[in-house]
Amino acid sequence: MLPDEFLAPYAAHSAGGVGRRFEETAHASRSQFQRDRDRIIHSSAFRRLEYKTQVFLNHEGDLFRTRLTHSLEVAQIGRSLARNLRLNEDLVEAISLAHDLGHTPFGHVGQDVLNECMQDHGGFEHNLQSLRVVDELEEHYGAYNGLNLMFETREGILKHCSLNNARMLGPVAQRFIDRTQPSLEAQLTNLADEIAYNSHDIDDGLRSGLITIEQLEQVAFFERLWRDVQQTFPGLSGRRAIYETLRRLITALADDLIVTSSALLADAAPKNLDEVRASPPLIRFSDPMRKDATELKRFLRENLYRHYKVNRMRVKASRIVRELYHAFMAEPVLLPPDYQEKSGDVGKQARKIADYIAGMTDRYAIREHRRLFSLDEL
Repeated sequence: MLPDEFLAPYAAHSAGGVGRRFEETAHASRSQFQRDRDRIIHSSAFRRLEYKTQVFLNHEGDLFRTRLTHSLEVAQIGRSLARNLRLNEDLVEAISLAHDLGHTPFGHVGQDVLNECMQDHGGFEHNLQSLRVVDELEEHYGAYNGLNLMFETREGILKHCSLNNARMLGPVAQRFIDRTQPSLEAQLTNLADEIAYNSHDIDDGLRSGLITIEQLEQVAFFERLWRDVQQTFPGLSGRRAIYETLRRLITALADDLIVTSSALLADAAPKNLDEVRASPPLIRFSDPMRKDATELKRFLRENLYRHYKVNRMRVKASRIVRELYHAFMAEPVLLPPDYQEKSGDVGKQARKIADYIAGMTDRYAIREHRRLFSLDEL
């Protein structure tokens, strides 16, 4: 960690943060954002990420990424970027580790189905759910619900938000109404997330056999990196060649972000976080690198995320989430007591069901579905 005196003036300084919803005495040996990171790591929702899908279900292989390992990779990349830009590493790490806490089982398909089911009750979005997890659903403290995180951490978790939801959420979402920017640490974490999933989804896709090097060579960005590996290490093949290429991929994206963002920060010369918020985004890739990254994402979407074998699992997962939701809505007595809404309010009951399903791991959702719909399960 860089002490506050070594951070750039436009970084988020722990001592100068907006604060927590419930006031607490500062800790003698840990900064405010270190405390946030520690609370996130010790949360139940963080542990459940180990068994939540990134692209491949946990039981499909021991070496594929999960939401947990993805979050760790985002944090590692984010901290490295933050140190180079003299931003607050601890805040970047806290946001990185928390950004997927509200994700449903089965990846984005779980979110999409739950949002569809919840259309009459406010919808469902995993960024909002991540904030709900740290603000309300974690139960660790006697004085309040949630983890009572710093404003800047909560703001970074809330990457997307509609105007209607922003009006209901209050200060943490005010920037979506005012059209201002979050901290540089939040901006950086968003791009560290992109660097992480672009690189590791290639790795997992190749490991699974659903995509091939020959296909990837049609992507100019990847082909340049792959050719450099072949020239540097003639005859290198297999996992070593893949890892060498992905190392270069991460480095190229990270170095471009650092150089581009450093130039933008030098031109804008924000004196503090308030001036950062009033500026256009200052953490970004160069235009050529953004073009390369977009081409790579398009390739992954068309060849991996929409692969017929992934689609088969997507259809199964959709059925599980949808049938769980409708079964619980029709018969709330099937739910654990803590998730049964005693007031009879249908909207509140629906939200509790969304909380319950979103909190499930992949394997728990599969098991719960069997308990409800299979005569062989009790």
